[in-house]
Amino acid sequence: MTCMASTPPQYSSSLPSCLEKPLPLEGFQGTPDEVEQQWYNQVYLGSGDRMKQLTWRAVIVGMLLGSILSLTNLYANLKMGWSFGVALTAGVISFALWNAFVRLGISKSPMTILENTCMQSAASSAGYSTGGTLTSAVAALLLLTGQHMPLGTTFAWIFFIAVLGVTMAIPMKRQMINIEQIRFPDSIATAETLKVLYSEGKRAAGQAKALLYSALFAAANAIAMAAGGERWLGTVQQHILGNWYQRTIFFKWDLMFVGAGALVGMKTSLSLFIGGTVCWALYVPWLESQELLPAGAGYREGVSWTLWGGTACMVVASIVAFLFQWKSIVRSFSSLGAMFSLNKRRELTDVEKIETPMSWFLAGQLISLGALGYLAHASFDVPYWMSCIAVVISFFLALVVCRITGEANITPTGAMGKVTQLIFGGIAPGHVTANLMAANITSGASSSSADLLVDLKVGYLLGANPRKQFIAQFSGIFLGTLVSVLAFRSMVPDANALQSFNAPGARTWAATAEALGMGFSHLHNIKVLSIIAGGILGLILVLIPRYIPRTGKWLPTPIGFGLAWAIQWNDSFLFFAGAVLGWTADRLFKNKSREYKIPTASGIIAGAALTGMAILMFSIYHTSR
Repeated sequence: MTCMASTPPQYSSSLPSCLEKPLPLEGFQGTPDEVEQQWYNQVYLGSGDRMKQLTWRAVIVGMLLGSILSLTNLYANLKMGWSFGVALTAGVISFALWNAFVRLGISKSPMTILENTCMQSAASSAGYSTGGTLTSAVAALLLLTGQHMPLGTTFAWIFFIAVLGVTMAIPMKRQMINIEQIRFPDSIATAETLKVLYSEGKRAAGQAKALLYSALFAAANAIAMAAGGERWLGTVQQHILGNWYQRTIFFKWDLMFVGAGALVGMKTSLSLFIGGTVCWALYVPWLESQELLPAGAGYREGVSWTLWGGTACMVVASIVAFLFQWKSIVRSFSSLGAMFSLNKRRELTDVEKIETPMSWFLAGQLISLGALGYLAHASFDVPYWMSCIAVVISFFLALVVCRITGEANITPTGAMGKVTQLIFGGIAPGHVTANLMAANITSGASSSSADLLVDLKVGYLLGANPRKQFIAQFSGIFLGTLVSVLAFRSMVPDANALQSFNAPGARTWAATAEALGMGFSHLHNIKVLSIIAGGILGLILVLIPRYIPRTGKWLPTPIGFGLAWAIQWNDSFLFFAGAVLGWTADRLFKNKSREYKIPTASGIIAGAALTGMAILMFSIYHTSR
C-alpha cells in the first residue's frame, strides 16, 4: 500500500471503509509521516470519521461485561496461574449481546463496529489489566506476611498501577503500531472476527462460515478435552515418556495455540520451537545431570532455572532493537517539548489531531508516580527513590512486553517482574517487601500497556479514532478495580484460604522475592551465567541481521527463542504446528488461503477462548455448590 492520496477515497457502496476493504495487514511504506498519512487516508477516512464510536452504551456495557470476565480471570489465575485474553472474547460477546437487544426491542439500533471496539476496550481493561496484580504480587505478599493489605490501599495500588501502564503505552502506540506496524495476532483475530460479523455479501458470508465452523470445531475440541480427553492423553503419555513428560516434552491438543501460530507466522513460531527444544530437551536434562534439578522435575521447578536466560535474551534484544530506532524515539517524545514551548506550536498533522496527546502521557506518569511512591512508602516502607527507579524500569520493560505481545501473541509480564526483582535484589538486599512491590509496579504496568496496545491495534486495523479508544480503555479501570479487588477479598479472605488454591503465580513471586531479597550473591552461579549468556545471545540475534541482512532469514528471532524458555515445550510445538499448517495452506491453496486463513485461525481462537470461559464459569458454579 503506497498510495499517497490527499483526499478521501470514494466508495462503491454504503458500507463503511473498514467493512468494504480488507484489513491493512501488509502495512504501508515510506517515511513515518508518510506511513501515518497513508493510514489516515486509506483506513481512517470512511470509517473513523463517519461512524459512532465512543458512546455511553459502549462504555457502560463494556465495563459491566469486563467486570464479569474479571471474576473468571481471578479464579483461573488462582487455580492454575493462567488467564484468558479478554479483547477477542468481549468483542464477540458484545456483538451478539447488542443484536439480541435490538431483536428484543431494548435498543433501537445495533452498535457500529467502532462502538464495538470501544466496548471491548473498556471490557478488556476492566477484565484483564487489573486482576493480574492481585493474583501475583498482592497474593504473594499475603503468603509472606500472613495479612492482607488494607482495603483502601489495595484499591489505590491496583488503580494507579493500571493508570501508569495505560498512559505509558501512549508513545509506544505510535512507534509500534503506526510506524513499525507490528502484527499483534490477537488484534488481527479480533478485527477480522468483528469485520466478518458486521459485513454483508457473499464473500463475507463465506468468511463468516469459515469463522463459525472453525469456532465450533475449537469449541467441541475444548469440551472434549475438558470432559476427559486431556486427562486420558496425559495419562497415556506419562507412562510412555516418563521423565520427558515431566519436562513438558509431550503432545497436548490446545487449538488456541495452533490458531495463534497460523497468525504469528513461520519465523517466530519456528524460533519458539527451536528455543523450546534447546531449553527442555537439552538444558533441563543437563541441569538434572548436575543434580541442580531432581530427575523428572516438572515445569514449575524447571522454569525457575530456565526463565533467567530466556528473559535476558528478550530484554536485551528488545531494548537494543528499540534503541536502533532512536530517531523515532525522539519523534515520539518531540511533542513533550512543544507543551512547554513559549513559541507558537506548529500545526498538527491529521493523525496527531486524533492521536492521544503526549500531555496525557506526562500527566498519567507524574500522578501515578506520586501516588505509588506515597503508597509504597506509607504501606511497605519503600524509599521514594526506589519507587522512582521502579517506574523508570517499568517503561523500558513495558517496551519489551508490548513488543513480545505484538510479535508472539504472549504477554510475559511474570518474566518482566522477575527482571525487576533481580535488579532490586542487587540494590536493596534483604528488603523482601520492597523487592516484591517494586516488581509489582513493573509487571502490572507492563500488562496494562500491552493490553491497551492490543486494543488500539484492533482500532488501527478498522480505522478507529485512537484517542476515543484510549478514553474507553481508561474508563474500564474504575469498575474493573472495584470488582476485582472485592472479588479477590471474598475468594481469599485470609492467608489460610489461599492455601486451598494452587496459586502458582503468587508462590513463584514469593519464592523469588525471598531468594533475591538477600542480593545477587545468593543467586546460583548457573542462573547468573544463564543471564549473561542470554543477554549476549539476544544482542547477537539483533546485531547480525542488522549488519549482515542476508543472514536474517536463517537466524531465529530473539523474542521467539527467548520466550520459549519461559513456556512449556508443548506450547511452542503447537505454535510451530499452526505455522506449518498456515504455510502449507499458503503454498497449496494460495487464493483460498489469502481469503480464509485469517478468519479460520480467528475462529479457532475465538471458539477456544469462549468455550474455555464457559467451562471455567461452569467450574466456578459447580465448585461453589
